Amino acid sequence: MAPIANQVRPGISEIQPYVPGLTDDELKLQYGLQKIVKLNANENALGPSPLALQAVREELSTIHHYPDGSSGLLREVIAEFHHVSTAQVMVGNGSDDLIKLLSETFLNPGDEVIMPIPSFSQYAFGAAIMRAKVKHVPLRQDFSYDVEAMLAAVTPRTKLIYVCSPNNPTATLLTMVQAERLLQGMPATAVLVLDLAYNDYASRPDRVIETPALLNDPRVVCLHTFSKLYGLAGLRVGYGLASTELWEFVNRVREPFNVNRVAQRAAAAALGDVAHQQASRLHAAQSREYYLQQAHRLGIEAILGEANFILLHTGAGRETTEALMTYGIMVRTGFPGVEDYIRVTFGTEEENQFCVESLGKILQV
Repeated sequence: MAPIANQVRPGISEIQPYVPGLTDDELKLQYGLQKIVKLNANENALGPSPLALQAVREELSTIHHYPDGSSGLLREVIAEFHHVSTAQVMVGNGSDDLIKLLSETFLNPGDEVIMPIPSFSQYAFGAAIMRAKVKHVPLRQDFSYDVEAMLAAVTPRTKLIYVCSPNNPTATLLTMVQAERLLQGMPATAVLVLDLAYNDYASRPDRVIETPALLNDPRVVCLHTFSKLYGLAGLRVGYGLASTELWEFVNRVREPFNVNRVAQRAAAAALGDVAHQQASRLHAAQSREYYLQQAHRLGIEAILGEANFILLHTGAGRETTEALMTYGIMVRTGFPGVEDYIRVTFGTEEENQFCVESLGKILQV
């Protein structure tokens, strides 16, 4: 009998599957801990929107019915929120789903995807599925985007250009001027995908946002998520804004019922929960200031960004991460080019203080 590997589509064996870190239970068991402080997934420390929780409770009795296959109500709420037409909105099972759908829609084997490094790994995953080539463009030394280098990487095979703003894991921004420069230098055959997952936390007036002029360009897609500011990571809801024509083609490869009915209702409610949004933004701003002050006190570099996490230079990211695990604190490290750093998600005030105290002990400061 022939090995199953001989029957697998070319390119699949080259894809590296996602390897999750230790779970809370595994960490407790390994180190004999009672409590875990989870600062590794950029989740909202304030929890989910209360209005979303209410919507979940009200919807539970209907889960024997299939969801709205087009996420119609949620798309209407999103369209009203962004002052666009419903046809300009696509909803997915997290923004990961939309990244994969864009890859399936636009990429052929041998096509090229341009993305910064370090940045969100799912952009490369979508390319790998379609056997497209990924061209990584390093960030500048200050972790800002090198727009001219990205444009220099463009060839006739370039189909997708990804920019995450604020970037994960650096939390640094793409400015509106830089976005306009990208569009000015891009060919008509490429699509610029602006991943704005953390833009809800940003406040710099020069940051890129989806203006009417930007969304009128058929080469632009803006991605958003309900996993961060709105606290709905466990429900998996993301959405994109783009031209009607672009979504008409993407919709052809979208699976039916790709967002469950509870998630749709919760997301619609969360979008209207202004109090929770304001509290989440304030918490992130206060946490950011706290970490900047404490990093200065500890004598370590902190990258100034605008998200719900911060990048800290400890000199040995993996060693620091493993040492923090012994205290029950989970952070992230190992991002290409910033291996000496750790990425710390903002937790509650108590969790942030415990993280800093533990860092001080580890670094012997």
